[in-house]
Amino acid sequence: MTAASKQPAESREITKVTNELLDQWATDEKGPVALHLKQRLLPVEANDGEQAIIYPPTYADIGYNIDKLSNGTKVALIDSVGSQANRMEPIFKAPAGMKREDWLVPQIEIVLHSEACGECDVCKKTADPKKRKATECKNPRKEKRSILELAHRSADAVVQSSPLLVGDVSKAFEALRQSGNAGLLCTLVPTSLVFGVWDSRGGTGEKRPRLVRAIIRAWDVEPLHAAAQFNSVWKALNEDQQAELTKEATKQKKKLSEKGLADAPAVFKAKTKIPKYLDGAPNPEARVLGGVLAKDRIEREVTVNLVALRGLRGKNDDETKLIRKYLLGLSLLAATAEIDLFLREGCNLRYAGADVWHSVPRRGDPTPVNLESEGARTLIQTYASAAAKLFRPKWPAIVEYEFSLAEAKKLLAKKDDEAPAEESDK
Repeated sequence: MTAASKQPAESREITKVTNELLDQWATDEKGPVALHLKQRLLPVEANDGEQAIIYPPTYADIGYNIDKLSNGTKVALIDSVGSQANRMEPIFKAPAGMKREDWLVPQIEIVLHSEACGECDVCKKTADPKKRKATECKNPRKEKRSILELAHRSADAVVQSSPLLVGDVSKAFEALRQSGNAGLLCTLVPTSLVFGVWDSRGGTGEKRPRLVRAIIRAWDVEPLHAAAQFNSVWKALNEDQQAELTKEATKQKKKLSEKGLADAPAVFKAKTKIPKYLDGAPNPEARVLGGVLAKDRIEREVTVNLVALRGLRGKNDDETKLIRKYLLGLSLLAATAEIDLFLREGCNLRYAGADVWHSVPRRGDPTPVNLESEGARTLIQTYASAAAKLFRPKWPAIVEYEFSLAEAKKLLAKKDDEAPAEESDK
């Protein structure tokens, strides 16, 4: 072990990002295997060093996802890998009015349905709103979604149900399956390769790992419980009114509290089969969850997988280099973006302290690298823009595709053995 490798990574000289270094990360098979960041977070209500109460996501059947380590430490999942990907991907949506030549990725939208505006001359000729037709309206309102907002990206069921889009997407997945050629998917939905994709509903079953992976955990947590009391107008009603309402509720086989006509405590989970009391005391397993007390760190980990990146290729060596550079630029923009951390009610987080990225070699200790400065981010943005320019001529000319209810019904009619089983967390 050399003297340099014995030094803590934070004390070593920070590597400056250059175009040459980015090219090396993208194309050098002997280059580092990953870029990694551990990012400290704090609730907006807490100062550094204070214990904090936050609300993790609630999952069906299990409630909070809390693991207990062998030493007794409890670790709570605060935001899953799939959820983090869905929060990062929309950064590539182009603002309204941005020119096509400034886009970093194709801006594909899928129109789910259209409705008559009710305001144009054609609509006003038809008095009954239900009889107005969107196809005749001069300015129909379109309910649409960007492909960058779809949970499964190019493999989403909505894409599978869009006839003019699914053909091109299927060809892209087939090229990946047969020869590993990522070029076609790069010209359609490159973020599918950045954040991972699985063609579980298509015919290929092709699955590609994430280039960018992020997750948020809280360490050394203690689950808390909530209690609430809804006070209705019941006590203000007279005896006759109370009697009549009680009689009607019995007749309808409904509880007065369900309709807000009686006081209702919120202490135990609704419709649970778990015993509410054990040994004469409230059963914690049956109680309404009230967040967790985080006694240690709340941490976001971000990893850029350079091995997976260099596993992608094009139809020849030149295209292979272009694909890897393009996807590296997009990956770094996503990984270094300061996304909003208002994750859910009761979990509004902020960034604490400076970010320290590390380049992880195949052997030896990670070394710090400057990815967080304004200059580094500008360089990465320019790098990604230059790579996007080379793919832009092959982007789809169409930016709006139509969702087909008939195709969605066909998707539902598929037998279970015609596609792989769905993942629980993408």
